[in-house]
Amino acid sequence: MKILVTGGAGFIGSSVVRRLIKGTAHDVVNVDKLTYAANLASLKEVDRDPRYRFEQVDICDPVGVARVFREHRPDAVMHLAAESHVDRSIDGPGAFVDTNVVGTANLLQHALAYWRELPEARRKAFRFHHISTDEVFGSLSLSDPAFTETTPYSPRSPYSATKAASDHLVRAWHETYGLPVVLTNCSNNYGPFQFPEKLIPLMILKGLKGEPLPVYGKGENVRDWLFVDDHAAALILAVEKGRIGESYNLGGDAEMKNLDVVLAICALLDELAPTEGGTPHARLITYVADRPGHDLRYAMNAEKAQRELGWRPEETFATGLRKTVAWYLARRDWWEPLFAAYQGRRLGLGGTKS
Repeated sequence: MKILVTGGAGFIGSSVVRRLIKGTAHDVVNVDKLTYAANLASLKEVDRDPRYRFEQVDICDPVGVARVFREHRPDAVMHLAAESHVDRSIDGPGAFVDTNVVGTANLLQHALAYWRELPEARRKAFRFHHISTDEVFGSLSLSDPAFTETTPYSPRSPYSATKAASDHLVRAWHETYGLPVVLTNCSNNYGPFQFPEKLIPLMILKGLKGEPLPVYGKGENVRDWLFVDDHAAALILAVEKGRIGESYNLGGDAEMKNLDVVLAICALLDELAPTEGGTPHARLITYVADRPGHDLRYAMNAEKAQRELGWRPEETFATGLRKTVAWYLARRDWWEPLFAAYQGRRLGLGGTKS
């Protein structure tokens, strides 16, 4: 297939693009606006491959999106482009409405017009795969069962509300117009190439620099962690094998309190990058005022994806975190410029998606 990947220079998107080029025979058209969180350096290992093309286009731009469909004529769309950081959505929700809602609607409308004009065989094979988040389902108590694909939506932040809206739009374009869609909702991703505003890279990089490690509240919020390359593998299976009109929950089966995540990072830094005097990195942990409307717990039941797509994550949280810390230790060339810019903005903490 020729797959149009939106947001392919972002954290999850770049993992998908690398995996598509290195592990499949598919062609890739990467459509990315190149916002602060996008980085073409994440694609250096594939950007000269003849099966890869890059288009700097905003998904909110109808002219640009129409041209991409017209010129590249994809067989499938994997829609990952999104504003994704909860703290930023609290401070400036407008950008999230623009990209996540208006941008998705624009992409759907052009995908629909393009799909309708395809020859019958290509029309039957076409897929629009929308990638979303567990946060659309709201917050769980510590004793609640994990989210399933039929859990009612209950978003609680501007970020999750706009992602819920985009999910509803995708389903509406399927039910109203017949556009062949597949949806996936994932738990918290982590791994190499993640922008340093998110919890795990932020703690690694602050720990390396001997700076305070800020933890919201008492650090008791629970997240299900999914290694990004495992997520990318699931997304490719979903666009190749997912049933039209269906959604699939994707999780790492690795629920952790935020404080325990930070403590695990500190232990790995103690082992792999000890301080001069051997002071434990855990001494850098500081507790800060909690985020407004901070969801207590997310957890994903991924049995449907395991059953229908034949997917299971390969990494445990322990093995994935070790790989992640080792990568950041080895790739200062990638993260140091980004971290300097991030600190200059003095934006929030956090740990959500892409």
